[in-house]
Amino acid sequence: MLQDNRLEALTGQVLNDLGGAYSIPLVQIGASLGLYSALSEFGPMTSEEMAKHTGFSERYLREWLSHQAASDYITYDEETNAFSMSPEQAMIFANKDSPVYLVDAFDAAARTLGNRPTVEAGFVTGKGVEWDHQDGCLFCAIARFFRPGYHNHLVAEWLPALDGVKEKLERGAKVADVGCGCGYSTVIMAKAFPNSEFVGFDFHEKSISEARDHARQHGAPANVRFEVSPAKAFSGKGYDLVTFFDCLHDMGDPAGAAAHVKKALKPDGTWMIVEPMAHDSVEQNLNPVGRLYYAASTMICVPTSLSQEVGAALGAQAGEARLRNVITNGGGFSSLRRAAETPFNMILEARP
Repeated sequence: MLQDNRLEALTGQVLNDLGGAYSIPLVQIGASLGLYSALSEFGPMTSEEMAKHTGFSERYLREWLSHQAASDYITYDEETNAFSMSPEQAMIFANKDSPVYLVDAFDAAARTLGNRPTVEAGFVTGKGVEWDHQDGCLFCAIARFFRPGYHNHLVAEWLPALDGVKEKLERGAKVADVGCGCGYSTVIMAKAFPNSEFVGFDFHEKSISEARDHARQHGAPANVRFEVSPAKAFSGKGYDLVTFFDCLHDMGDPAGAAAHVKKALKPDGTWMIVEPMAHDSVEQNLNPVGRLYYAASTMICVPTSLSQEVGAALGAQAGEARLRNVITNGGGFSSLRRAAETPFNMILEARP
């Protein structure tokens, strides 16, 4: 039987979701034209003042600013007709080094819309979508989405949470960053630990090209390099540390990758696996973070895995229990523990 209060609540939720969906291009415009940065640095401003400051059309700015205020992305003062950004709003939309900078998530969401025809076909055929066949530079947007987390947590919290790893890196260690994508994580570690040697591996040639460009543009030290290689066959032996950042669940054969990591590590080496935050049951993941990751998993992670050998398709909400099975039973590792976590990630430490 239809219940009016439930219908009203669901309608309100859907309207809110539609507002978010329609916000995607406006957030992209705000970032691309530097509107958030201008508001954060020089606001409060009326639309006329912002037009003079930026040189952009006042009429377009007025509509954009009004939408952003209606979304609570910025703040409107009805007495002065001025728009501004609170410190909290600036952390999400203006400060690219903030741990909660989320503008690039909107860019990634936009890219998934271009994937719809190929992913929809997969519902019928069961086939995957190769990483190289994703819409536009989706892999760039995904890399930028994860970068603030790496920037804020990797060196300061995650590596120190591993048993004895920070000390090894300070003395001089050999590190493989597998599934490195555009190389943000690799370069961050290489800069922090100049006595260690870092190699970033990824099976996607365009990502490695982006990683090399990123390293050059950001003055990466000589202790980092990048190679095209699948996770099951990356080169080298005797690694002190192997890292997988937000990629194990995307792999076709994660157990095969785990087994190769064990062979490549020193007997006292460490494997750090950073994965999306997830619980072990669907009902535990029915929350805002799980909602975001299930959507991304449907459009990106599962299709990518299904396009590869084995096609395990763990999904972005695999949970620690399934990952443990892959790492210990599939890869042969003797121990696994959760070393750290954030609202978006869990950091696992595996030992041979």
